[in-house]
Amino acid sequence: MKNGLASPVQSKKNQMSNSIRTASQKSRYESLLQALSTTDTLGICIVADPDAIASALALKRLFWRKIKKTVICRVNAIKRSDNLAMLRYLHIAIPYIKQIDTTQVTKWAIVDSQPHHHKSLSNIEFTILIDHHPPSPDHAVPFTDIREEYGANASIMMEYLRAANITPSATLATALFYGIKTDTDNFARSSSAADIKAFRYLYKYVNLNIIKKIESSEINKKNVADFRNAFDALQFIGDTVYIHMGTVNDADALVIIADFFLKMVEATWCMVSGIYGQKVVIIIRNAGFRLDAGKVASRLFGKLGSAGGHSSAARAEIPVAVFTTEIGDLSKVSDFIKEKIKKR
Repeated sequence: MKNGLASPVQSKKNQMSNSIRTASQKSRYESLLQALSTTDTLGICIVADPDAIASALALKRLFWRKIKKTVICRVNAIKRSDNLAMLRYLHIAIPYIKQIDTTQVTKWAIVDSQPHHHKSLSNIEFTILIDHHPPSPDHAVPFTDIREEYGANASIMMEYLRAANITPSATLATALFYGIKTDTDNFARSSSAADIKAFRYLYKYVNLNIIKKIESSEINKKNVADFRNAFDALQFIGDTVYIHMGTVNDADALVIIADFFLKMVEATWCMVSGIYGQKVVIIIRNAGFRLDAGKVASRLFGKLGSAGGHSSAARAEIPVAVFTTEIGDLSKVSDFIKEKIKKR
């Protein structure tokens, strides 16, 4: 390479590489279309968060006028104020699965999640699965596209849209853009060149004023008390901020707290725990190099319940019954987790 210019041979190699990549994306898109017929009604079931919502909207757009009908539904409550703001400002309605007539659905799809991620998903027979989380070895879905290296599922969906020569509407583009922003934490978490490419492509179609409104909605009067409790409970264990929130009414509060306190300059790790229903939930975040929150979650808590995630963001959920058997008393949850952190 001279003067920053690629040689003819290098340019030809780059063109071949792009051609192969494009062919692969088109092949995936064609295979996706073949998963359904024109008479199908597709149900897209999600664990709703910005990335999942955007991905579901994109999948619906891909099958527009190609099948009989598409309905999107969710299995979880949407409580975070910024997620509610996303739905409000983009005029998106996603009902509970129990609120729709599922008898008309002939095929099911799941995006940004997998059947083992939520108990309400485990009884559904899916035809389409598109995700970026570590795969479960026991699922068998006819059309499966899992890309762990992607920071956001919305980036995968953007590739499908481009392969289909679909220019996203302002609403769809804004949803996908925000989905990428949240799941990569503005590229502070693990991401790939594909995420950056999708983000750059979407930029020209996005309503940035709506993005600003959504992002300014994270903290509100309802969660001020949570932040007050978190400041009181905050403690450092080496380079880890640890906060035990006690019993919480909303597990998403733990996520908001963990993301917020990881911003502390002295923190490489942040772990926030709380008792939600019949589970002890532990949210793990890190901001270091060559660290893996998912592996740490599995190593520390995997034997007690479900645990895993990405390199910079992870979650563990342990049944209360297991915890009481392990430590004898829920009042000792904080001490138990602190000992685990020390041995990390």
